[in-house]
Amino acid sequence: MDRPPRTVNLVPRAGLVLLLGLAGCSGNWTSNLPGRDMFDVPRTQRGHAVDAEVLAQITPGVTRRDDVRALLGSPSATSTFDESAWYYISSVTRQRPGQQLALEREAVVAVLFDARGVVREVTQVNEADRRQVAFVERETPSPGTERTLLQRLFGNLGRLGPGVGGGLQQQGPGSGSTGR
Repeated sequence: MDRPPRTVNLVPRAGLVLLLGLAGCSGNWTSNLPGRDMFDVPRTQRGHAVDAEVLAQITPGVTRRDDVRALLGSPSATSTFDESAWYYISSVTRQRPGQQLALEREAVVAVLFDARGVVREVTQVNEADRRQVAFVERETPSPGTERTLLQRLFGNLGRLGPGVGGGLQQQGPGSGSTGR
C-alpha cells in the first residue's frame, strides 16, 4: 500500500525558531533614555565605603584609635612606617564587555592620629589633593631575548628531552656498550 508523500509546512517552524532566537536577545534597550547605555552594566562597589553619618561621629582630640576601629572597621591601608594614618579607600567600577575596567567614583578618607593614639584630623582626599605620578615608559633591555623569524618558527626543533621522540641515550657502565 502506497502512502501519499507527506508535506511539511515550514512557516510555523520558521516563526518558532525566529521567536526563540529573539528571546535570547534580552538586553537593556534603554539607549534613548538620557544617561543610559544600550547595555547597562552593573556597578561594583569595591573597598570600604564610609558613611558621612558615621564619619561625623569621629571627633578630633577626643576619639581614640579603638573607637575608630569600632566605628569604621579595619582600614584599607595604613601609613608605611607607623600607624599614625589610616586610609579607608572605596570605589565604584564598571566592567563593560571588551573594555578595560572603568573607575566611576573613588573616595579616600584619611584618619590621622597623634602619638597617644587620639584622632588628630579626619580628611576626605579628592582628585585635586592627589599627586600625579608620571610613569616611565622605557623598558630595561634583556640581552639574548631577541629572536629572528626563523628562530621563532624552527627554534623548538630538536629540543625534545632524552627518551622522548628518539632522543640520545646515555652510554655508561652496564648499558651494553663494549667500547670496541
